[in-house]
Amino acid sequence: MEQRDYGAAVTALNTLQSNFSIVDAIRKSGKGMNKQAIPEMLEWCRKLGYEPSDFDRLNLIHIAGTKGKGSTSAFIASILAQYLPSDTKPTKIGLYTSPHLRFVRERIQINNEPISEEKFAKYFFEVWDRFEAATKTADVSPDAATKPVYFRYLTLMALHAYLEEGVDTAVIECGIGGEYDSTNIFVRPTVTAVTSLGIDHTAMLGSTLSEIAWNKAGIFKPDVVAFTAPQKEEAINVLQERAAEKGTTLHIIDLHPALVNNEVKLGLSASFQKINASVAIAAAAAHLRALGHLSIPDPTTTPHITLPQEFIRGLEQVHWPGRCEVRREKNIAWHIDGGHTIESIEVTGRWFAEQITSTSATPPTCTKKAPRILIFNQQTRDASALAQALYTALQAGVTTDATSPFSHVIFTTNQTFNAGYKPDLVSINTNQEDVDTLAVQKALAKTWSVIDTNASVSVLKTIEEAISTARVVSRDWANEVGNSEAEVMVLITGSLHLVGGALEVLETGGSD
Repeated sequence: MEQRDYGAAVTALNTLQSNFSIVDAIRKSGKGMNKQAIPEMLEWCRKLGYEPSDFDRLNLIHIAGTKGKGSTSAFIASILAQYLPSDTKPTKIGLYTSPHLRFVRERIQINNEPISEEKFAKYFFEVWDRFEAATKTADVSPDAATKPVYFRYLTLMALHAYLEEGVDTAVIECGIGGEYDSTNIFVRPTVTAVTSLGIDHTAMLGSTLSEIAWNKAGIFKPDVVAFTAPQKEEAINVLQERAAEKGTTLHIIDLHPALVNNEVKLGLSASFQKINASVAIAAAAAHLRALGHLSIPDPTTTPHITLPQEFIRGLEQVHWPGRCEVRREKNIAWHIDGGHTIESIEVTGRWFAEQITSTSATPPTCTKKAPRILIFNQQTRDASALAQALYTALQAGVTTDATSPFSHVIFTTNQTFNAGYKPDLVSINTNQEDVDTLAVQKALAKTWSVIDTNASVSVLKTIEEAISTARVVSRDWANEVGNSEAEVMVLITGSLHLVGGALEVLETGGSD
């Protein structure tokens, strides 16, 4: 491989994505999270030159869950960043999350910034070369894989980068599940936590909340403090049983009073983020105490610790793009939030309803109702169920009668630009035929047209076209009412691939 820059690294990384047919077969077989997953990951770890205990040096915080695990991880990293520098030396906080929105290097952050393109390329090819060398020295079958698949590769690369960079604490978000997740190779993290649970990835994790809770609780470790957000009884029972099996005690974290009373203004504004922040407070406090900050109260014995100023700053300054994010440009307020499960979509709907009630999109001098636009995609077979859930949540939260929550509804694919994808945003884990024929989008449009006969429903091939259409509707509205400051609310939700592509278009000035 001649080129060794960031572009070459991303191109090589994309060759490790499993294609759609393989992923789909795994989902159908139900063997995606099998008992071989961790042994295989450990073998890749050793080929890279590490033992799992080596990662204990990173003082790991391990987070699983269905909803909010990324936001919770971001809250924790933001709180810990307020303790920089320490009395003795500068401290480095790692944050590993997935998926990425605009750049793959977003997944590997240090001090709340993605690692640079140069460092990404450096560590990517260091890992690549070690696997190449391991293949040459080992007696392996010609058909055997020479590299781990995409997520496993990035997980090991992140851990390698954190060790090389001298990271003091690493906050690690699980991918899917917990028990068999690629991140679950750690021997002794400082803290583990499970955020809100829901039904997701049923082919891999199980179809009931109990089965999913069993999988998520797989990250618990002996004598390592474990926290959870409040859960339904069937989930709590399983989490507690699993904690006992693993040799630890589970602590259930309720909403922190300072958040209930709005004494702290969270950087992520939606009301549902308060429980994520509450779990983050407990996890950060337990972690800091483990590192010697004993002036911080023990969250396992004090239900709601008094928040140090560092915690307050961390909660207020957290930035997590594409999650409950509002961006404004002339005539448009973009409301952006990913949602890939029924529960997540319902939560997004409630957040958008909160935004509508606190904002008047119609000019005071105008009696005509302002347009309201939805841009949506979820490239899955249950996409129509997600659309129905979103409509129901918004209908309940936004309107007091039978009027439509949106005047315009746009269904698009996850393809970013008319010219195609940038390498960072390529996903092979979709049915390309479905994308090309707009099969999912047409099904979504049919569903929405049935449940809401008043909305103008359209299907567009790219995110760029969807953004452009929303801008045209908004400008036409401003001209119609004769108010250059008139603002239309747009909700972009569904797939995080859609959210990432939308941010890319907005950031790069596409579709202007």
